[in-house]
Amino acid sequence: MISTITEHATRSERHTTSYLSAGPKDGPLVIFVHGWPELSLSWRHQLRAMGSLGFHAVAPDMRGYGRSSIYSQHADYAQREVVADMIELLDALGQEKAIWVGHDWGSPTVWNIASHHPERCQAAANLCVPYYTLERGMDAFLPLVDRETYPVDQFPAGQWEYMRFYEENFDIACADFDANPLNTVKALFRKGKPGGEKKPSLTSMVRKNGGWFGDLKEAPDVPRDGDVVSEEDLNIYAAALVRNGFFGPDSYYMNHELNAEYAAEALNDGYIDLPTLFLLGEYDYTCECVHSRLAEPMQTYCRNLTTINIKSGHWMAQEKPAEVNAALAKWLVTAVPESWPG
Repeated sequence: MISTITEHATRSERHTTSYLSAGPKDGPLVIFVHGWPELSLSWRHQLRAMGSLGFHAVAPDMRGYGRSSIYSQHADYAQREVVADMIELLDALGQEKAIWVGHDWGSPTVWNIASHHPERCQAAANLCVPYYTLERGMDAFLPLVDRETYPVDQFPAGQWEYMRFYEENFDIACADFDANPLNTVKALFRKGKPGGEKKPSLTSMVRKNGGWFGDLKEAPDVPRDGDVVSEEDLNIYAAALVRNGFFGPDSYYMNHELNAEYAAEALNDGYIDLPTLFLLGEYDYTCECVHSRLAEPMQTYCRNLTTINIKSGHWMAQEKPAEVNAALAKWLVTAVPESWPG
């Protein structure tokens, strides 16, 4: 039986979180945390699959997205605040612990929950973004750049040049996205392809080109990639971004120093002893972990780590849902058997 997805919201004095839910409310809790510039909808395939297995699968709209609260200051989107939202959601769901799953900017949030609040975490899984990188600020992951692919004189920040562009030209970055959100998400949500190994990623060119779309002041109208997103889902993404704008989503990139300060407060000297899973996207050439050193710190700081390679680009949960769902289920039943429903 395929589980039905329903919409909900929880409100506190500090924040409102809108979320999707599937599966029995008394099932083991799995919370899926999306990244930029997505929605709870990004986890639609996982919600249905995990709900059908008997888990209570939940996916929130993160702050700045969807029907959740939006804010006007960059610091409102620092990881300390985002993690607090998730702990409030866990409390509202009436559970002490959850299995947490993240992607993109959701990955730093899940890694932070595991390292700052291990008592609220049964296990942690993340797609594409390894531990001990993005959640610790740019100074932590710049030394891990593959300098054969990204010579320092040409790409000072490596594949992360686009993050420097946000810092230096935030208003321009937002304006380019806001000019046509539908075309923006249509251009972004594309499947991965082999052949990009050891070549500069598109994100490394953003600063050189003066924006994501170069001389264009808005995203070009390209064909939708049906292997990643349907027309209906694409319109839902676009409508949410038209309503809220890109200020909130883009502000996640503006808090590297604050995030580093928060990461320094991690318990256990930053080591994570919980069961952890990393799904590596072989065709994700920004979060490139096959040839570069990006995943090296995670090998040290995650003491109970499982890594599974997926032949996918960055939008893994939507591009390769069957592979992602199978990997999650296999990991849970083998590494976290006590979490299995029934």
